[in-house]
Amino acid sequence: MSEGPVSRVFGKRKKQHTIILASGDNIRHWTIRPWVFGLAASFLVVMAIGYLMATTYLVLRDDLIGAAMARQARIQHAYEDRIATLRSQVDSITSRQLLDQQMMEGRMAELMQQQARLTTRHGRLGLLLEKADVVDFRPTHIPIPTAKPLDRHAPAEERRAAIRPVITQADETVAAASLDLRSGGLAYAPTTAPKRDKTNRIFEDLLTSLHTMEQEQAEHIYSLTSNAFQTADTINSILRKTGIPTDADTGIGGPFVSSDSPGGFESSLDELGTALDRLEKARSKALKMPVGHPAPNHAISSNFGKRRDPFLKRVAHHAGIDFKTRYGQPILATGAGVVKRAGRKGGYGKMVEIDHGDGFTTRYAHLSRTHVKVGQSVKTGTKIGAAGSTGRSTGPHLHYEVRYHDKAINPKRFLNAGKKLEPLL
Repeated sequence: MSEGPVSRVFGKRKKQHTIILASGDNIRHWTIRPWVFGLAASFLVVMAIGYLMATTYLVLRDDLIGAAMARQARIQHAYEDRIATLRSQVDSITSRQLLDQQMMEGRMAELMQQQARLTTRHGRLGLLLEKADVVDFRPTHIPIPTAKPLDRHAPAEERRAAIRPVITQADETVAAASLDLRSGGLAYAPTTAPKRDKTNRIFEDLLTSLHTMEQEQAEHIYSLTSNAFQTADTINSILRKTGIPTDADTGIGGPFVSSDSPGGFESSLDELGTALDRLEKARSKALKMPVGHPAPNHAISSNFGKRRDPFLKRVAHHAGIDFKTRYGQPILATGAGVVKRAGRKGGYGKMVEIDHGDGFTTRYAHLSRTHVKVGQSVKTGTKIGAAGSTGRSTGPHLHYEVRYHDKAINPKRFLNAGKKLEPLL
């Protein structure tokens, strides 16, 4: 390239640049004006600036992307750490919940077994209480600590409630506890401390309640057994002192074989059944014997033994006792038995004779009329006739005899025994 000729335009010098390319005989040349050169230079500068700016942008963009990616990675790592922590907490809570559930289910099973045991005991105890109602006695010496004293004149259900804990209440308590536990403590969800505390309180209250029921049952059974044995012994003692043989006087024996079982409650029930059997036999024996009063609230006018005969006016043996009564006064059987005679018998006049078994008979003489027939069964207090003055008699009264194997014995012993036995029968 060479500088070409200088042209003048209106007196100004104008430079031009010429580019010449020679190749052999071929020669080419280009004339470049200054403005073209300036334009090319400007373009190159613009391109350079654009390149620099693009390069700077790309560099900065990579830094921004790297920073964003690093921040995203940190967020992701933090999130993963949080997820791992939460998963660990969930696993811990689930494990604790499973342990709580297993513990609660175990305690619930224990409570159910205890409640079933109480229900079974209640069923067996109910049979004995029914028997106690049949025996119909009241405790005389040992009171029941947590129950009202038994009254033989009270309704059977009231007496039963006085000596038996209410097992139905235990059933309702267990059912309510089960529902509460299932709804508040056994689900696979985080269980808060207050709920666990509430569940534990329910268990403790229920265990305490059932334990109290067991203690009350044991106390009731012990009291009832003691009273039954004591009442039976008292009845037998009174009968023996009166001269009446009892079943307790019968010879028994045999080798000792322990019947104690691991469950003390079962043994106590067996002992209660034995006591009630013994009491029932003693009462049945006493009710058969002539220990009642043939003319209640009437005084004795002549005692048993030697006396002055009202007709012959000399000493004679009086085989019974006389009660001063008005004519037509109802005469009652003094014990259970079978009518052996009902009608006239010599100096007895109209007489009723009752066989009470075991060799004991009673005679009711000088009646105005009789109300029973031979072979008829009577109970203590049955109206058998009316007082009168038939036979060898000086006026309306009742001649009453007690005989053992047809030998007259003093009826007063039986009347005194009857007063002692009255509160026990």
